[in-house]
Amino acid sequence: MHESDILIIGSGAAGLTAALNLAERFKVTVLAKGAMNEGATAWAQGGVAAVLEPGDTFDSHIEDTMIAGAGLNDRATVEFVVENAPAAIDRLEKLGVPFNTEGEALHLTREGGHSHRRIVHVNDATGWAVQEALLNAARAHPNITLVADMVVIDLATSRHEARYSGAGNVWGVYAFNRAANAVELFTARATILATGGAGRTYLFSTAPRGATGDGIAMAWRAGCRISNMEFMQFHPTCLYNLDVKNFLITEAVRGEGGHLKLPGTGHRFMPDFDPRAELAPRDVVARAIDHEIKRLGLDYVHLDISHQPPEFVRTHFPMIHEKLLGLGVDMTTQPIPVVPAQHYTCGGVVIDRAGRTDLPHLYAAGEVSQSGLHGANRLASNSLLECFVFGEAAADDISANWGDLAPPPAIRPWDESRVTHSDEEVVIKQNWTEIRRFMWNYVGIVRSTKRLERAARRIDMLREEVNDYYGHFRVTPDLIELRNLLESADLIVRSALHRKESRGLHYTIDYPETLDAAIDTVLVP
Repeated sequence: MHESDILIIGSGAAGLTAALNLAERFKVTVLAKGAMNEGATAWAQGGVAAVLEPGDTFDSHIEDTMIAGAGLNDRATVEFVVENAPAAIDRLEKLGVPFNTEGEALHLTREGGHSHRRIVHVNDATGWAVQEALLNAARAHPNITLVADMVVIDLATSRHEARYSGAGNVWGVYAFNRAANAVELFTARATILATGGAGRTYLFSTAPRGATGDGIAMAWRAGCRISNMEFMQFHPTCLYNLDVKNFLITEAVRGEGGHLKLPGTGHRFMPDFDPRAELAPRDVVARAIDHEIKRLGLDYVHLDISHQPPEFVRTHFPMIHEKLLGLGVDMTTQPIPVVPAQHYTCGGVVIDRAGRTDLPHLYAAGEVSQSGLHGANRLASNSLLECFVFGEAAADDISANWGDLAPPPAIRPWDESRVTHSDEEVVIKQNWTEIRRFMWNYVGIVRSTKRLERAARRIDMLREEVNDYYGHFRVTPDLIELRNLLESADLIVRSALHRKESRGLHYTIDYPETLDAAIDTVLVP
């Protein structure tokens, strides 16, 4: 058994921000599913949104966020995050994040849905720079223990106490140690979920391989409410390449003048759908591309910025330019083939403004959570921002209430006395593929009640199989992920069936209108 003051599940922006804020006073353990830098943070190309441009205002950023979120955002939360953004940028600069500058000032770019230039960035690889800075600071801190290759199975709650209790407290987690090939118990007074989203429930996704909805599924099984899972953001422009899965072409390519065109004719189609053309919010752009692909039977559409000077393109998008050159596409002279792909989970574990969940001693921050910031559609570059603000908010609340957080009681060790080794790994692979395929086909960018019901029937069938498998065989990382993928898929489908309107990212042909009242979908375990 491993004991610390605070346990953090996830080593991305939210988890490491919380860890660094807590480590001055407490012993903190951070668990990562794979390597410490394998999460979604390192993949973020865009940047961090903050009001820094003369003439820009908090009110304007708040308004842009509310409009993108189709009115479903919690206004007080949006205000809280937006007003804390400049301070978050300041702290990142102090940690050594080398944001691009113009003279003395930070260079700001603009992205879809923003009325001002307010995205601070490090070229087109902001997330990587942020991840490195946070990780270096965490590695250097004597009070932070970083543990890689730990696949968390479930939260250890009052049900797992040596003297059973129904109090619902969270005392840590059971995690599978890949190196030791064994399950270990980690306990703490407070646990923070910073596990990211559930993007890998879909066939095409820009999320890292580990984004299998683990934190959302674990919190649901332990008794937390889950909200707004029907709002899956699809990034309009993922590179279409059969060898390279999930390489993202940042929003900023459209922000800096890129046009979406039909292959063959070269017709620029976005003005046919929206007066904002390529700068319309992501859901509008993704639906337009999906419409053209289905209407014309295409594999992809073209994103073309070759009308801009080559030097401009190379300077603004060095990483993307280099990557595409290696794949035989020169974006300074050729269009880029793109398709929409699942990109961000707007729903998740319900939290308040201090990052508290429904269960005592359990907090959540970042993509795993539903804080009220994103509403029915996340505004570009508000996601890293949410990680910094809520990572710190959770840390502040734990520090302020430390005296009220009881130490963990004796927790029962993991019991695998009644299970055997599996001889059928193929079952896991098959089910994983099946889930991702039917979620893409039935619960994608455009939905219908019939398609959603089809998905629900598949989930019921698979649940029986997966539960049976989980009950009889020793856990493996693949089995843990499959169980969580299925749970996440179920939460997405149930939420989508519950919403009898089209709003933001949830578009159904059976209810194309948006209702007057914006109401969150809340699932109660």
